[in-house]
Amino acid sequence: MNSELFPGSRVMNPARPDWGAGQVQSVVGNRVTVNFENAGKMMVHIDHVTLEPIDRDPE
Repeated sequence: MNSELFPGSRVMNPARPDWGAGQVQSVVGNRVTVNFENAGKMMVHIDHVTLEPIDRDPE
């Protein structure tokens, strides 16, 4: 999943759907900073949390 995370990509944290959609701000090693619409800016350790990409172009 880490290769799919880059600044500007849109993600969800399935363990915290109340946070809403988020936009990746930075990726440094296993730490990803995401700005979530309902929770604000959060640092997520991807060793412990799985972020799922949001497909903006459904087909």
